[in-house]
Amino acid sequence: MTNITLFSQIIKKLERSSFNKMVREKQTDKHSKGFNSWTHLVSMLFCQFAKSQSVRDISNGLRSATGNLNHLGIERAPSKSTVSYQNQRRDWELFRDYYYKLLQTLGQHAYRKRVKFRIKSKIFLLDSTTISLCLSLFDWAKYKTAKGAIKMHTLLDYDGHLPAYVNITDGKTADNKGAYDIPLLKQSVIVADRFYNDFSLLKVWDSNQVFFVIRHKENIQFKSIKENELPDDRHGHILKDEIIELTGYRSSQKYSKRLRRVAIWDDENQQEIELITNQKTWTANTIGELYKARWQIEIFFREIKQLLHIKSFVGTSENAVMIQIWTALITILVLKALKAIGKYPWHLSNLVSFIRLNLFVKIDLQKWLDEPFVEPKPPPGNLRQGVLF
Repeated sequence: MTNITLFSQIIKKLERSSFNKMVREKQTDKHSKGFNSWTHLVSMLFCQFAKSQSVRDISNGLRSATGNLNHLGIERAPSKSTVSYQNQRRDWELFRDYYYKLLQTLGQHAYRKRVKFRIKSKIFLLDSTTISLCLSLFDWAKYKTAKGAIKMHTLLDYDGHLPAYVNITDGKTADNKGAYDIPLLKQSVIVADRFYNDFSLLKVWDSNQVFFVIRHKENIQFKSIKENELPDDRHGHILKDEIIELTGYRSSQKYSKRLRRVAIWDDENQQEIELITNQKTWTANTIGELYKARWQIEIFFREIKQLLHIKSFVGTSENAVMIQIWTALITILVLKALKAIGKYPWHLSNLVSFIRLNLFVKIDLQKWLDEPFVEPKPPPGNLRQGVLF
């Protein structure tokens, strides 16, 4: 039995030295008056793990852990007004930069061995998700006339199923426009849906030696240059593999090179899926399987919306919303790292709910991750009830 709570042991997994270095560089503790950046981070992580619905819940929840706060690296529980004030004032970019720092270290635990693809290229999955907001409260989040929203444009690393890059914009920003700023890794492959069928964007990727697998739109205009032979032992769902050239005036001006077009049959949804790529050497089946892997980013969006606290917010300012989203991403990173180091076959939903139930229980974290359910020992067989009379 340990004297430190489960939440304290989780917080100790974070690199505080690198966080303090960022704090000094950004000077986010200037005029903090006792509520420093580390206390702010711990408070917002508690908001995620406990799924607190308000700043009052955060304050009261941490206050209930009196006597254990020193293990969290904080002196006292913050008041609700202090959390609210700093959510509005402290630079949200501190939490964004800290997420990327943790991704380089703690995120390595979440990486898994590839079993499906034999290609050497790094695989990224690109998509966006919309988070609806009340326009009367979040008047900065422009979307529609009577509705507010923000968009998370996410580049997901296929190996670890964690975001390698996130661009948060208002709801009006189109998917392809939000993708122009994503960092590009040479010889990597980006897999995306038809909303990213922007030939200006594809030209940028191609000129940076990045491969892409995109579902093309139905109204694309092209002519077939060469039809590749399908091998005799081909998979039955591969319908066509050909080299094409764009014939539409605008599209051909934006992207003048030849493309590869692969048509596959989706048996589950009973539909034909048509893909374009600038990769000419991989098999048609590999192209199809890469697009099929795109579903992992949909699973990631479902996880953060259902398991974490980003569908409602404890603050209404843009800064407060950004802090809550980035601390949610830090939380999902920590959760996937814990899932990876535990011997028990955790489902992420079960891990989240079990941690929430045992947040302030004093039990060894690694032992609990390996064996969360301990069977009670059977009573000795030689016990007999004595005769009363």
